[in-house]
Amino acid sequence: MAVVNRIAEYGPDMTAWRRNLHRHPELGFECHRTARYVIARLRSFGVDAVHDKIATSGVVALIKGRAPGPVIGLRADMDALPIAEETGLDYASEVPGVMHACGHDGHMTMLLGAARYLAETRNFAGTVAVIFQPAEENGGGAQVMCEEGLMEQFDIAKVYALHNAPGLPEGFFLTKDGPIMAAVDTFHIHVKGRGGHAAMPHETADPIIAALGIAQAIQTIVSRNHVATEELVVSITQIHAGTADNVIPDTAYICGTVRSFDPVVQGMVIDRMRKIVEGQAASYDVEAALDYERGYPQTVNSAEEVAQAAQAAEDVSGAQLVDTRSARQMGAEDFAYMLQARPGAYLFIGQGSSATLHHPAYDFNDRIAPIGASFFARLVEQAQPL
Repeated sequence: MAVVNRIAEYGPDMTAWRRNLHRHPELGFECHRTARYVIARLRSFGVDAVHDKIATSGVVALIKGRAPGPVIGLRADMDALPIAEETGLDYASEVPGVMHACGHDGHMTMLLGAARYLAETRNFAGTVAVIFQPAEENGGGAQVMCEEGLMEQFDIAKVYALHNAPGLPEGFFLTKDGPIMAAVDTFHIHVKGRGGHAAMPHETADPIIAALGIAQAIQTIVSRNHVATEELVVSITQIHAGTADNVIPDTAYICGTVRSFDPVVQGMVIDRMRKIVEGQAASYDVEAALDYERGYPQTVNSAEEVAQAAQAAEDVSGAQLVDTRSARQMGAEDFAYMLQARPGAYLFIGQGSSATLHHPAYDFNDRIAPIGASFFARLVEQAQPL
């Protein structure tokens, strides 16, 4: 691999940065310690300006090139997950019940490595805005940064991001133009019946039986109301009811997720779910209410920016390790909001064999950090040459 030699020399430093971040994970918008650590590194690199407290704890640093030109944005997410780590590593999370189980510590490290190199060399025109964003996992930090004027304040013309991918070979880049990740919605269904003694069910209006009927009927949305050749996922992930073996409770709760690529399909799901909830509630003589929350939109890459990113990836990893024909992924990503605001591209970078994302045994592969940093550096130099 054609990893930039200077960035390869950063390897031990990058590993130290990443493992420090791994030890001290933070959730949502409250990434204050993380922001301070990132800012300290950026200032030591000699960046031209640092702006903090964007979307509560987000950071943007500017690095000016040697000639006038546009501003290119490079984004890394900062937040961790509410998962108890089970890696047993000597740099494991020191925060109980919180860990970097999605590799955001590695994403920040790759961007820090690129920022250090770009601040040293400045072999590009225009300006680089390195963006460290909180609350990707929950809260839509990218949306908040955009609403607070991220793109306008820094005059960003295009924007890029990387995400590690367990199971892909180390340094393999995967992307596509157009939609690459799904829109994500969440639904909550509250069922209210009439509880009583489990030995006398005829005196009750059982919310558990009603919840089971609703859950089963919802599964027909994908199998009977949707064209089978188009991507749609409707998954029930929670059902809660009852506290004792001899009591029929008053209430039950259902929760789940919907993943889609087409607003028409999304609207169909909402309509069918409302009718199912109302109809099943009536058939079981209970009350039921649907609370449907539209979440992150689909992540849509721009063709020109995908081509530019693919060229940079090929320069680093070789053409045999770059694929621009990715299948659309049913996962979701709030980088979608930045891509709604500006053209850009989202790519996956392989990190080899490891535990999957969001698993308590997951750990970012430090060997790919210089590869990701080299990609960002080459991308800037090629997209905005002197």
